[in-house]
Amino acid sequence: MGQLSKREVSIRYTQQHITMFSCPFCQNEMQLTDTGTMSCTNKHSFDMAKQGYMNFMTKPVASMYSKELFEARQEVITSGLYDPLQQTIVSFLSSNQVILDTGCGEGSHLARICAQLPNAVGVGIDIAKEGILAAAKFYSEKIWCVGDLANSPFQSESFSTILNILSPANYEEFKRLLKPNGKVIKVVPQEGYLKELRVQAFADSDKENYSNAQTVERFKESFNKVDVQRITYTVPLNTKLVAKLLQMTPMGWHIKNIETVELPQITIDVDILVGEV
Repeated sequence: MGQLSKREVSIRYTQQHITMFSCPFCQNEMQLTDTGTMSCTNKHSFDMAKQGYMNFMTKPVASMYSKELFEARQEVITSGLYDPLQQTIVSFLSSNQVILDTGCGEGSHLARICAQLPNAVGVGIDIAKEGILAAAKFYSEKIWCVGDLANSPFQSESFSTILNILSPANYEEFKRLLKPNGKVIKVVPQEGYLKELRVQAFADSDKENYSNAQTVERFKESFNKVDVQRITYTVPLNTKLVAKLLQMTPMGWHIKNIETVELPQITIDVDILVGEV
């Protein structure tokens, strides 16, 4: 027996969790063959990509996010910049979680959170194929899906936790997907988030200031037992990470001469919103 390919490993792992899937076209249950074809009784089918992810998109979607952006994001996150944020998220959770990361990008947050939770099952979904390609490349023993929660590939009550980190949300779908007493953990920027970068990108414009008040209010209206925890810290930034940080955030795209930017330190300032259905 030779070593299993990345695709074969992903097929086997996904087969163990096949009951969480439903057809994004007709919502029927799915089966996954040993050769990597996932299909429903209406014969809608999807194939495991050779890189080890599933593509459940029902129609093409143009993404403005590039492979380079996701690789930059992976470098920044694995540098430890977001470790205190991830550790705080873990503190809200117990072991044996089934976690869905919505808008997971290249999967670094999910992978680092799951690594701190014994027996966690991690599933990441994003409409950006380049992000999921990178996730499958960087992180095995996870289920990675290109998909849109508006046409969800998941059964109701499949997840104990839904993560939504600095990403758009679909609260009605979150409610459908959560198990009873499940948690939604949403991370939104606070006014000081990446403030050193915001000053350079939007100096003297109304975008230099930011408020998340509307987002927080809407979350409180949508979920029960809402807890809001603010995390703020400033850390030195390695010179080689400056360009990566500028590449991964839309704020950086507003700066013309990236190579001239100096960011000796950077501030992470976010609200972690935790709610139950």
